[in-house]
Amino acid sequence: MDIENIRLFVDDRPEDGVFRVHSDAFSDPEIFELEMKYIFERTWNFVTLESEIANPHDYITTHIGRTPVVLARDAKGNIGAFINACRHKGATVARMSAGNAKYHVCPYHGWAYDSSGKNVDIKDRKSGFYAPAFDLDNHDLLPVARVGNYRGMIFASLSPDVPPLEEWLGEMRTMLDISIDQGPQGLEFVPGRTTYTFRANWKLQMDNALDAYHLTSTHTSFMDVIARRRTGEGNLEARQYDWGTRGSSTGGMYGFANGHSCTWGDHGERIKRPIWPMINDIRQRVGDVRAEWMLRLRQLNVFPNMQINDAAGVILRVMRPISVDLTEMHSYCLALKGDSAEVRTRRMRQFEDFFNPGGMATPDDTVTYAEAQRGFAAPGFEWVDGYARGAALLTRDNELSRELGLQPAQSAEGAWNLFNEVGLHEPYREWARLMEAGLAGRKAFP
Repeated sequence: MDIENIRLFVDDRPEDGVFRVHSDAFSDPEIFELEMKYIFERTWNFVTLESEIANPHDYITTHIGRTPVVLARDAKGNIGAFINACRHKGATVARMSAGNAKYHVCPYHGWAYDSSGKNVDIKDRKSGFYAPAFDLDNHDLLPVARVGNYRGMIFASLSPDVPPLEEWLGEMRTMLDISIDQGPQGLEFVPGRTTYTFRANWKLQMDNALDAYHLTSTHTSFMDVIARRRTGEGNLEARQYDWGTRGSSTGGMYGFANGHSCTWGDHGERIKRPIWPMINDIRQRVGDVRAEWMLRLRQLNVFPNMQINDAAGVILRVMRPISVDLTEMHSYCLALKGDSAEVRTRRMRQFEDFFNPGGMATPDDTVTYAEAQRGFAAPGFEWVDGYARGAALLTRDNELSRELGLQPAQSAEGAWNLFNEVGLHEPYREWARLMEAGLAGRKAFP
């Protein structure tokens, strides 16, 4: 297949009811290099919550694609993002995942930078006999081109040619608001995070978070444990749902511009939702429509690297592609600022139970990703057909989207056990659009 015609890797023919992705999109190292260049380096990426850098000189380190980044709040309270590389020889200057530091000193040759990224000391400068041209150069940390803040969610872009953050998020803002507005003070991370890797392409995680189809086959042991808990055995504090009853519920998806997407489901065990104890207060604050949406199970995919799962627990995931078949994941338990101790404990027990490398779901998923990666590399395996469930139900919008004032690019609604896969169409359409624009020498956003 001609890699220059990148759209051939996504067989998108809605008039024929066909949507497929070529296996090379997951297994070809050349395509991976293009993804780093034309997707991760040319659009917005989620980096952290503002609450993680709440005080002057707080910082976190992260990556945008494969670029190391330090995000810091300076002495005046301004947030800046910089390439985490000393201007002298490129060594990372901030080496902890998070902290508070007025200055970052490179371990290689001792050049120092303050929390605004300004170069404040060059070791032995007076004795260095530098030419005048050296003094004319700027030696500060290189700033990341764009930094944006949507209601405490910090995004950054290595390219200046991106739309304003709110415009880029578009109607996905409504779904983010439904998570953020569950508490009057917004969201924060429960202290700590989990970091792990899996031996597969990053898009398998993107797919999996929007895919309920695998639940009853990949997580059968978890289903069995939940069934035993309903008889009074095991870790009752985890308060997981009776997933076996989901077939009688309603579910669906919305696909939005710029590759964002979400799936949702109704259910009858609302008492197990962490927000249930304060639902009356929530209704008074946000209204009945949004309160109902807060009680629904929701899984959000903010293209290309962030996901919020508000279903088996409340979790925020950040994907970091390392190579075509290796991905690093960062998982955080999300909570509302001001949660009671009881609600915070419930969140943590659900999070621990289902997620993390030590939970009862993530190991199932990551092992299966690796098995899929082996299949993609098999000679003769060309088209991945896992994007077809629900295609016959696709519409532009529905009653539930209209009550939120949304006009999604596409939607689907049906029984929960439809397990629709069409929520992934918009992410792959954006994947193809960005890749095609890069190969053609066009800007990512007109």
